[in-house]
Amino acid sequence: MKLRNLLLAAACSGLASGALGHGPEKQAAPSVLAPSDPVTALPWKLGGAFELVDHTGKTRTQTDPDGRMQLVLFGYANCPGICSAALPLMVDAAELLERRGVSVSPVLITIDPVLDTVETMGPALAKISTDLVGLTGDREGLSAAYDAFQIDFEKIMDDPEYGPIYAHSSHIFLLDQAGKVLTLLPPVLPAEQVVNIVMKYAGS
Repeated sequence: MKLRNLLLAAACSGLASGALGHGPEKQAAPSVLAPSDPVTALPWKLGGAFELVDHTGKTRTQTDPDGRMQLVLFGYANCPGICSAALPLMVDAAELLERRGVSVSPVLITIDPVLDTVETMGPALAKISTDLVGLTGDREGLSAAYDAFQIDFEKIMDDPEYGPIYAHSSHIFLLDQAGKVLTLLPPVLPAEQVVNIVMKYAGS
């Protein structure tokens, strides 16, 4: 079963930033790991290899080049909806984790490579934080990443201010240093709760 039938999708629009359900059946989203819960493996295969280009023009794979854990969101840099909340959350959590001795890279993988190019992603993400890493690529490279992480998205409208607006999966993936998916995080958690969850995996 595709991941989109298990998760909620977020419509990235200033007018419609709520969650949209995908698929004919209502499926419960995966439960969030509480600070006191033991670390367990995901009950389905998720994640895998990809080769993309970051906002500085360097090739980047699922393995973090600096040996950091990663918080990964699939979205787009000019998204006025859930991305505008999830990206600052990832940055805030990474900063709090750094103070506790755990290095984490906040990463955005684009679903709109036409707008999110090597030249445009950096300035757009820097408005939030210079610590954000933006990844884009050609159709083949991005398709491999979408397939590995079971990402589905759909263009729903063209906004006169923001351009193309997409409905897309809004969960944040926690990856280890080698790019293995450890868990999923809803983008509505407080940064402190994200920190607590990441710390469970960092210490496992």
